[in-house]
Amino acid sequence: MNGTLNKVMLIGYLGEDVKMHYFDGGNCIGRFSLATNEVYINKTTNEKITSTEWHNLVVRNKAAEICEKYLSKGDKIYVEGRIKSRQWQAEDGSTKHTIEIQVTEFTFLTTKKGSEDKQIQSPETAKNTNFDPQNNDLPINDLPF
Repeated sequence: MNGTLNKVMLIGYLGEDVKMHYFDGGNCIGRFSLATNEVYINKTTNEKITSTEWHNLVVRNKAAEICEKYLSKGDKIYVEGRIKSRQWQAEDGSTKHTIEIQVTEFTFLTTKKGSEDKQIQSPETAKNTNFDPQNNDLPINDLPF
């Protein structure tokens, strides 16, 4: 296989409200952290362990404005995107590094703001996902083939 793939799919909870940054020319980006959890049982102590991974997410332009309007800390969201690393010079002269998820698609799973809009898709790419709550009338074991 000659091709490569850089794709991320996450379901998690916002660790903070969306922070907006506006640029000359009308473009903007929104940044927020997303927490995903892994729960397992320690076999030696039978203790339930929860491990949290934090992800830095970036959304752009209209998608960022939608996220800022409807999302707040603690909301659950499904995102798709790609991993992007970047570096910059800090004010003290040191080189800083970060790894971010550049979000290309998202679906709100729970929101505190605008509770009438439970599911909003990114305007850039509106595509159906398997997480569509409108298909709840199908039996759980109903296979399409």
